[in-house]
Amino acid sequence: MLDAQPRPDGRSLVEIRDLRMWFPIRTGLLKRHTGNVKAVDGVSFDIREGETLGLVGESGCGKSTCGRAILRLYEITGGSVKIDGQEIGDAGPNTLRRMRPTMQMVFQDPQASLNPRMTVARIIGEPLDEHTKMSRREKTAKVHDLMDQVGLNRAFADRYPHEFSGGQRQRIGIARALALNPKFIVCDEPIAALDVSIQAQVVNLLEELQAELGLTYLFISHDLSMVRHIATRVAVMYLGKVAELAPREELYGEPLHPYTRALLSAVPEPDPEAMGGSNRTILKGDVPSPSNPPEGCNFCTRCPDVMEVCHRVDPEFRQVRPGRWVACHLFEEGASSPSNRADTESMGDTA
Repeated sequence: MLDAQPRPDGRSLVEIRDLRMWFPIRTGLLKRHTGNVKAVDGVSFDIREGETLGLVGESGCGKSTCGRAILRLYEITGGSVKIDGQEIGDAGPNTLRRMRPTMQMVFQDPQASLNPRMTVARIIGEPLDEHTKMSRREKTAKVHDLMDQVGLNRAFADRYPHEFSGGQRQRIGIARALALNPKFIVCDEPIAALDVSIQAQVVNLLEELQAELGLTYLFISHDLSMVRHIATRVAVMYLGKVAELAPREELYGEPLHPYTRALLSAVPEPDPEAMGGSNRTILKGDVPSPSNPPEGCNFCTRCPDVMEVCHRVDPEFRQVRPGRWVACHLFEEGASSPSNRADTESMGDTA
């Protein structure tokens, strides 16, 4: 398993192997453990230094849980998480505390993630209080520099979060994440709670900071158009597992996994008449419960190209073309499907 994982060109800053995050189900008066909600179930990928990996999927697929588990905001159920060569999957509190400056997070709701009783200066300076021995003057200067970096007027340092707009509050969250000079930032749907007119400003800020500081991002979002703009590579999740991982343009130009094709076909087109509607894939049925996923492939209950083996065997997440990873029986040796045989044959020509 460990040898058959994505190895992008360049140094891998983040290495995830078979990450599992299961939440126990307890029932009855005695609260007995009767099952698990498998929010993240065997996820593996690398993020190379300086890149942005987009993590997409429909609501409830485990994207945000995966991001939080990578940063050990949850006690993970199993698997390996290495950041900058340091194993933190089973690290103790002291090791995690030493690693916190390296890895930070920008949360989805800027209003909920900021303490309403603290001024902007205290919010941004809190990481400096916890992890550095700076003097008060040095902290003030650092806070002002961070506010300048994210486009906030330093004259507003003594104001409270409720006095700012949604976009400004998200900039405060970004400044707080940058306070300790991290290498890796998980952006958990950082634009989902913002007005559409502000979303592009925040994404442009993230890109500018990445170019200036050499940051590495895991960008979690359900906005496929925005992910196409910012991401270097894209991973597609479905029901707790990664269905496909590929470079951005290759994935959007020629999606391989049936779920990825259905997901991308739902993206609105500026000119619907030019699209013609012929490429639209409508999935039938509901997403299965993560507490009781189907046997075999977790997409087999909704897949338009389902085969008999899909109901029995969970497909391996494997490389089918250079840089392209898919968990689907359609791309295993000897597999054939009327709608995908041409894709499978051409895959052998380009691999």
